[in-house]
Amino acid sequence: MRHQLTMGRRLFLIGNVVFLALISFACLMPIIHILAISLSSGAAASAGKVLLWPVDFTTAAYDNVFGKPEYLRAFWISVQRVVLGTAISMFLTILTAYPLSKDPRVFRLRTFYVWVFVFTILFSGGLIPWYMTIKTLGLIDTVWALVLPGALPVFNVILLLNFYRSLPKELEESARIDGAGHFATLWKIYAPLSLPALATTGLFTVVGHWNSWFDGMILMNHPDKYPLQTFLQTIIINMDFRFIKAQDAELLVKLSDRTSKAAQIFVAAFPVLLVYPFLQRFFIKGIVMGSVKE
Repeated sequence: MRHQLTMGRRLFLIGNVVFLALISFACLMPIIHILAISLSSGAAASAGKVLLWPVDFTTAAYDNVFGKPEYLRAFWISVQRVVLGTAISMFLTILTAYPLSKDPRVFRLRTFYVWVFVFTILFSGGLIPWYMTIKTLGLIDTVWALVLPGALPVFNVILLLNFYRSLPKELEESARIDGAGHFATLWKIYAPLSLPALATTGLFTVVGHWNSWFDGMILMNHPDKYPLQTFLQTIIINMDFRFIKAQDAELLVKLSDRTSKAAQIFVAAFPVLLVYPFLQRFFIKGIVMGSVKE
């Protein structure tokens, strides 16, 4: 049976739509502004004429970006970091969350180990011991220095173990009756059923690795080993024409430092913008179910 909406209910729904549209526009406006600057001429961008639409449309900034071997090298290092870091982190997170999700009667030291992990969130060993440990292991100037130190995010472990605890215990009992061990139960039952939580923690891991710049600055001694965000940090605080050849006079006319930086920032943000729509339907479910224990 279809219910007739009252005038107050209609106004409420319209107000919600307008409010959410304004919030969405406010979130998208900086990205649109950066894109508009990157597609504008250098003179228009420098004069502050560009708002949300390109002025004197040109792709010179992108021609400059994709013609830089330094930028492409940094982009490739970040891709390697994301792929390796996400794969290792998700594997370790799944293996760690499974035993910690068990009842203390099944895993006696479960509470002790949970507090050990929580302690690492509250207290840090400090930057210098962290750096000295990585240096002693011989990881400086390698991609593993960007991957291994943060390979087990404790927040993701807590999110996933709470999701595991929300699953019916009868599933594991049925698997035990059929002769499945812990590894078979984990990979054939728990992992497939925890897809929303895995998508959520995977998204956190991908974004964390992609956006991280500080560790690249500390752990890489040579600029040609910088990941993309560290490379962007260095060019944003410095003028960005050092890679343009003197004979590219036409390119110099169309470009400015502002348009070049805007193009590089947008290219760096674009991969993450592509990932979000595919994982968004799992995101809310994974957060809610992984944050509350039954």
